[in-house]
Amino acid sequence: MLTISQLASYADVTVRAVRHYHAKGLLPEPGRDHSGYRRYDAAAVVELIRIRTLAEAGVPLSRVRELLAADEQEFATAVEDIDRRLRAEIRERQHHRARIARLAAGDSLALPPEAVAYLDRLRGVGVPEVMVEAERDAWILVGAQLPDRMPFYMEMKGQQLDDPSVRELYSDLAEVIEWCADDPRLAGVADRLAGQFAQVPDEAWDQGALPDDLAALLDAVFLTSVPCAAGLLALLEERGYTGWTNIRRTSAPRG
Repeated sequence: MLTISQLASYADVTVRAVRHYHAKGLLPEPGRDHSGYRRYDAAAVVELIRIRTLAEAGVPLSRVRELLAADEQEFATAVEDIDRRLRAEIRERQHHRARIARLAAGDSLALPPEAVAYLDRLRGVGVPEVMVEAERDAWILVGAQLPDRMPFYMEMKGQQLDDPSVRELYSDLAEVIEWCADDPRLAGVADRLAGQFAQVPDEAWDQGALPDDLAALLDAVFLTSVPCAAGLLALLEERGYTGWTNIRRTSAPRG
C-alpha cells in the first residue's frame, strides 16, 4: 500500500495534483488506516496515470470523468470532438501570436500591408517621420471604419506620390506644421496647394471622399495638432477650396 507521496511519485505528478483530482471527484479517496493515513493500491496508480495522460493531452478535467467511464466507441467520439476543439484553439493561438509579433513591427499593428508599404514609401521619398506618423494614425482610423476601401485608398495615394509636385508639397507641409497661426508664409503655401488642387478633376475628389463624420474627425485632429491649420484652411477657402480630409471645390475663389 502506498502513501499519497508514493502514489504521486509512481504516476509522475505532484501531491497537490493528487489532492486536486480528489477534489474534482476524478480519483476516489481511500479510507484512512489505523494511523490516520490514506493508503493507495496499484489500481489507484493506474487510474491516476490515466487521468494524468488525458489531462496532459489537453482534455478538460470536466470531461476526464466521462472518458474514464466511456466504452471504446464513446471514447473515440469524445477524443475526436476534443481534437477538433484543440485544433481550433491552436489556430486561434497562432492568430494571437501573429498579432503579438506585429506589436514589434510598428506600422503593421492595425494596418493592412498595403498601408504599411505606403508609409514606407513616404519615408523613402524623405517625408519627415512626424508626418508619416500623422498619416499612420489617420489611416488607422480609416481602416477601422472602412477596411474594404483601404486597397483603393492606398492605390490612389501611391499614384499621387508618383507626382514630383506632390512629393514637393509634402516637403512644404513638413515645414508648415511648425509655423505659428499668423505666419506670413502661409499665403504662398495656400497658393501652391490651390494650384495642386486645380489639377484634380472634381470626380476624383468625390471618388476618394470619406464619410463626412470620419472626415470631420480627421479634420479636427489636423486643427488641434497643427498651430497654423485654421489659418491655412481659411486661406484655401479664399482660393475656392474647403475641407482638408474631404477637399471640395467651392463655387469660386473669394476676393
